Amino acid sequence: MNYKIAELEHKIAIALKSLGYDEEVTICPSNRPDLGDYQYNGIMPIAKKNGLNPQTLAQDLVNLIKDEPELKDVNIAGPGFINLKFSDEFLLDFMNASNENLNINYNQDINKTIFLDYGGPNVAKVLHVGHLRSANIGEALKRLCEKVGCKTISDVHLGDWGRPMGMVILEIKTRYPDLAYFKEDYHGEKVNFTLTNEDLLELYPIATTKAKEDPNIMEEARKINYELQNKHPGYYALWQKIVEVSVNEVKRLYQDLNVNFTLWEGESDNFYYIDEMLDYLYSKNMIIESDGAKIIPVKEDADTKEMPPLILIKSNGAVSYEATDLAAIWERTHKFSLDEIWYLTDKRQELHFTQVFRVAQKSNMVDPNLKLIFNGFGTMNGPDGKPFKTRDGGVMPLSELLDNVTIECEKRLLPTITENRAKIARTIAVAAIKYADLLPFRTTDYNFDIDKFTDLNGKTGTYLLYSTIRMRSLLNKSMTKFNKMDVISTDIERQIIVTMLDLKRIIKRSYENYSLNEICEYLYKITNLYNNFYAENKVLTEEDNIKKNSWLTLTKIIYDNNVELLNILGINIPEKM
Repeated sequence: MNYKIAELEHKIAIALKSLGYDEEVTICPSNRPDLGDYQYNGIMPIAKKNGLNPQTLAQDLVNLIKDEPELKDVNIAGPGFINLKFSDEFLLDFMNASNENLNINYNQDINKTIFLDYGGPNVAKVLHVGHLRSANIGEALKRLCEKVGCKTISDVHLGDWGRPMGMVILEIKTRYPDLAYFKEDYHGEKVNFTLTNEDLLELYPIATTKAKEDPNIMEEARKINYELQNKHPGYYALWQKIVEVSVNEVKRLYQDLNVNFTLWEGESDNFYYIDEMLDYLYSKNMIIESDGAKIIPVKEDADTKEMPPLILIKSNGAVSYEATDLAAIWERTHKFSLDEIWYLTDKRQELHFTQVFRVAQKSNMVDPNLKLIFNGFGTMNGPDGKPFKTRDGGVMPLSELLDNVTIECEKRLLPTITENRAKIARTIAVAAIKYADLLPFRTTDYNFDIDKFTDLNGKTGTYLLYSTIRMRSLLNKSMTKFNKMDVISTDIERQIIVTMLDLKRIIKRSYENYSLNEICEYLYKITNLYNNFYAENKVLTEEDNIKKNSWLTLTKIIYDNNVELLNILGINIPEKM
């Protein structure tokens, strides 16, 4: 909670204690701004618990706190709701403290190290719109964690291992059987073979379709995958080439989206820990054999839904996806001192992570105090509510979505800009996409409409960018020295400041809920309030210097705050719009 609010809560708690009630006090923004800025709703529970008249108890408390310097007015509504209207001095002190150190509204002193697993693209496969949410939400949560005081480690966790890779290698082998990679006497020498990302985009769907349609091809792909996992020299060298080409393209797209990772590891990196982890699980008598597979039962008595066992090793000897995720936990907890591990994936993977977490915890593979947290998210659909498709009916590549939104932003928003036009349009497009994606609560499915989310007048990233750039322009045009608010002249200023008071609570709730929706709503609310203020007042031409300096300081605080919040969302601000 904001330190100024915390001080007032402490005073109210002391007053309650003098009345004989030792209670924790929390005040919150009022749902009746006409009666007060904040309200205290704790009187009714105290009165009920002690058999008292709530209005009498409320009046006793009001008599004790009404003369506090933070408060301009205190009144009682209904059966005992206490409304608090702050004094101008209280609000000005808060804003001037924020001007000196904006971080007082963000830092929560949460001393944790959090590992975030997000991104998760499959190597050799085109990044499509379905990959957006994991990277976007994960990146914003990482930035939020750092803002509240946590240390973070993030991993893209590439899908670079498993049967799909066997399919791709088989397709290349079918097309180019004479490549040295496929010779028995190959021992790692350089091969003259050109492979591009465009080649992989063409290879992957053909390879997977063939394998799905022909059981013999699928079986051959499984065999190649098994040999790859056992370091077949030719397959492994070709795999390294495939990974290098694909990851370079993945990095380019993620860079476009302002998404960054501490680690660029994948399932293959975790694979090195499989034997070590299996030895440990065997020592705990966790593994049993079933129809040739090695499994671990994870069902609990309290389960109300079917809970299948976790498969570690498939009947054909291949290592499962669940096993590599367990190996990832094994690796991470041995390499790093962690308090929590967060996973960002589609919410439909909840069963998978429930199984993995249960094995990790039941086997004591992880410290009992380590929290394993699955943060599932909903799907992004097209404007018709159906999955995003290309014109030919395929899943839309993420690069195509970025390009389409960029073209729309350039056409609609930059009619007169010529210098750096393409770069600015791309920055605006990324903002439009990211804000639209983070605006709904994390688990909610939503429809992305290009026209709606590039509108300058709606609850959009483009509106926020335009407004923030206008604040910066106003500050740059000012020839007046300003660094302090001395006066509150209008009701709209008061509303802005009271909204700023609530920022720390919003940041805390967003962190606790693993979602950015409240930050997005807050950012729109305070920006819209400022725009109303700007429309009603001529800041640069105001003749009263005290008022003008206060207005410019207010503008600077809101601008700085917008920059911080947009940065948490992973949104850059262009030089102009």
